[in-house]
Amino acid sequence: MPLPVPDGKAAAGAAALATESEARLAGIIRSSMEAIITVDEQQCVVLFNPMAETLFGWKAEDALGRQLGDFIPARYRAAHERHVRRFGVTGVTERQMGQQRTLYALRRDGVEFPIEASISQTPDGGGKLYTVMLRDTTERVLAEQALRRSREELQQLSDSILAAREEEKRRIARELHDDLGQRLSALKMDLAMLDEDLRQTAAADAARAQIAAMQAVIDETVGSVRRIAADLRPALLDELGLVPAIEWLAKDFSTRYGIRIEPHALGDEVEVPERTGTAVYRIVQEALNNVARHAHATAVEIALVRAGDWYQLTVRDNGCGWDGKMPERGRRVSFGLLGIRERARLIGGSVAIAHTPGAGFGLTVRFPAVAGCGEEEHA
Repeated sequence: MPLPVPDGKAAAGAAALATESEARLAGIIRSSMEAIITVDEQQCVVLFNPMAETLFGWKAEDALGRQLGDFIPARYRAAHERHVRRFGVTGVTERQMGQQRTLYALRRDGVEFPIEASISQTPDGGGKLYTVMLRDTTERVLAEQALRRSREELQQLSDSILAAREEEKRRIARELHDDLGQRLSALKMDLAMLDEDLRQTAAADAARAQIAAMQAVIDETVGSVRRIAADLRPALLDELGLVPAIEWLAKDFSTRYGIRIEPHALGDEVEVPERTGTAVYRIVQEALNNVARHAHATAVEIALVRAGDWYQLTVRDNGCGWDGKMPERGRRVSFGLLGIRERARLIGGSVAIAHTPGAGFGLTVRFPAVAGCGEEEHA
């Protein structure tokens, strides 16, 4: 039985639909906000939409028939050609290009610019057509670079602020100890000599009583000066090292607040650069201050142990713990933990916390034993 032959009206209708579909597609391509370039299997341009004209600075009539490589920087052309050919034999209809690196295109005036692109393939008779849709990402790349520079500058600013603050504390502590402390000591010696002279006079009992009161005030002032100087920059940290400084800090904290401190695993001296030692001391100091302000604890454990090229510092209390919630709006925010994290970062370390409401708070800081061996972050 012979097959029915479509009449001329049906064929004309099909042709009209095809023409309408092609016109609609051409309109979409012309109005697209993305540059669209189609090439054949020899990577010769067969379609170049108006956005591609704007982006590359080529008129469509000049771009048609040119090699796709003319729109790519010379150093990338061979790799890009191999990429398109491999894509042609995979059978995949579409994929994102340059997922592992930034892609670059080339304008007619020779200026390179970053792009993101996707490629698709469609059969065309006995061959294939490859269509690349791309957009200029210059503004986004510049914004990312500016953000990266800003982050680096902020980190450098933070480094310099902490270093300047530590140096200022050292200077003030030295002046308190050397200047004011010595002047108070000299004044006390003068009062002692005056008291001895007044012992020769029977009518000097009232003056001697006043001298004794003055000496007591001087003793208290000397003690305050020493405490302030030690808070600013403990002499033990510079003279004897990190472990004695932490032990002194624990003893002083226990005396001030009546909280039992249990330092252990601190028997051997820790050999670290001065910057690292200062940062670790300040971390312990801030952690103990947080305990005094927030924990309602009765005991604190401090441990510092070495494992290979790393040290691990642990400060754990038996206080009320923390529920992990941020303070309500309008209430004061404590920057203690933020400061600890920043100091740890500056010495190549990391911070971990363990907290349970009603079960205490634990702080663990891991930092390199040798300066410069910390883990780096890659963008």
